[in-house]
Amino acid sequence: MKLRKVTAASAAVIVLALTATACGGDDGKDSGSSSGGGGDKIKIGIKYDQPGLGLKKPDGSFSGFDVDVATYVAKELGYEADQIEWVETKSADRENALARGDVKFIAATYSITDERKEKVDFAGPYLLAHQDLLVKKDSDITEATDLNDKKLCSVTGSTSAQNVKKDFAPKAQLKQVGTYSECVAALQSGAVDALTTDDSILAGFAAQEQYAGKFKLAGLKLSNENYGIGVKKGDTETTDKINAALEKMVGDKAWDKAVEANFGPAEYNNEPAPKIGNIVK
Repeated sequence: MKLRKVTAASAAVIVLALTATACGGDDGKDSGSSSGGGGDKIKIGIKYDQPGLGLKKPDGSFSGFDVDVATYVAKELGYEADQIEWVETKSADRENALARGDVKFIAATYSITDERKEKVDFAGPYLLAHQDLLVKKDSDITEATDLNDKKLCSVTGSTSAQNVKKDFAPKAQLKQVGTYSECVAALQSGAVDALTTDDSILAGFAAQEQYAGKFKLAGLKLSNENYGIGVKKGDTETTDKINAALEKMVGDKAWDKAVEANFGPAEYNNEPAPKIGNIVK
């Protein structure tokens, strides 16, 4: 094997090339963003199909309370709205999306639970929701027990309707469909008498223009659902920064404005902003 003499200049070029490669590799390890705060892009996980919370509209834009919260947080991290890349994160894939580094954080009606805290870290909570009922405006259903001999809708795989039947209305007739939109359509047509899930989700549907004045929330509190912002396990720095951003959002009343803008038309009697950083055990 013939060896070639390496000059000092050649060695310098090699060192510079290796240094550049190493620096480039660091950027790729920053989960969900091309660099730190102020970088070109940040990837944020949201829902695409929940009006009032996370919705991708026909024109390709996004709206909802989760979107507003995430946009505010991103700005505090150094990213403008046009630097955000929204990523659909369905419920079953949220933990995996964070672990893979697909997104920097997730704001997607993400209830804080002990089981989830084993896999991801949470900032927040930023909203306290409750399981509730959506009924027609003129409905006489005011309590969960009123659902006996009534038709109750929820989505396949959800435990909300089963919990109502088990704990409050054993004679309720359950109807399970693929999406909440189907439940809302069934409620509008009279095929069912009520729809159950988190009140924030119900309020988002009721607030849509095409349903204005047609539905109301029963105002029940059948469970507590603390929504948090999911962060990759062990990323304490990002979690702390998001908590600081949420505290600022509550303090400058941007949180209240976001609630009113997204849920106001549904007359949603929301809980006050929860204490940030008070992760429920």
